[in-house]
Amino acid sequence: MRFESYLRSMKDIPELQRIASQVRRDILRQVHAVNSGHPGGSLGCTDFLTALYFRIMQHRPNHFTMDGKGEDLFFLSNGHISPLWYSILARAGYFPVAELNTFRKLNSRLQGHPATEEGLPGIRVASGSLGQGLSVALGAAQSKKLNNDPQLIYTLHGDGELQEGQIWEAAMYAAAKKVDNIIATIDFNGQQIDGPTENVLSLGNLEAKWQAFGWEVLRMQGNDMTSIVTTLENAKTYTGKGKPVVILMKTEMGAGVDFMMGTHKWHGVAPNDEQLKQALSQLEETIGDY
Repeated sequence: MRFESYLRSMKDIPELQRIASQVRRDILRQVHAVNSGHPGGSLGCTDFLTALYFRIMQHRPNHFTMDGKGEDLFFLSNGHISPLWYSILARAGYFPVAELNTFRKLNSRLQGHPATEEGLPGIRVASGSLGQGLSVALGAAQSKKLNNDPQLIYTLHGDGELQEGQIWEAAMYAAAKKVDNIIATIDFNGQQIDGPTENVLSLGNLEAKWQAFGWEVLRMQGNDMTSIVTTLENAKTYTGKGKPVVILMKTEMGAGVDFMMGTHKWHGVAPNDEQLKQALSQLEETIGDY
């Protein structure tokens, strides 16, 4: 399939910021409507996924296939931030935006954690059981190598997720097998469901740890669109050189809504009516609410 068929329009930074504002509105409205979901991490990672899907990745929303041959693939390991991913997929054209109204409802394709049984375009693996996403992504990356497919694999993980041992088994495997067509990103917001990661189980020096495991390590400001685009483009230059690539992405949980920022308390709590109104007043409706 020709390159022109990919969704990889070179949107500029202001346009990406406008999309991100709308996505944040989508996130809040989804979790408010059913009084459940995970707004904090979703809001914090909005800028990253917006840049990835609307600027960086080569992918085909109108020609979705499970094998994803000939296109870049993304795997969401911290699947609880599903309202973010659903909004991104819908806004990118994988399924109708109006379907966001069904989030977390019975018989919906938009379950609380992404799943494959419902056949939602854009979802290639069920996720949310933390620690597993990197292993899955490495399998996809090696499949591309075996099939002489030059496209890349992207993943996203929570920093609290790094407390899972399977992450480090996968990290060791990737370096040992020279899986150099993967770019993993860590949402380094310092928060998890029970409190600050430093208090729950300190992660120590993550840059030194990933380097010790044989990865190329980059850093990125995850709520600065220019930093995101620049770092992701730079990360691609490190692929194909014998080492996997990881980006430590500094974000604020709840970014974009002042009273949600910087605390674990909004990890899995939906805003009430008044809080939703206050939050939406801080976010411009740029494309149109569903």
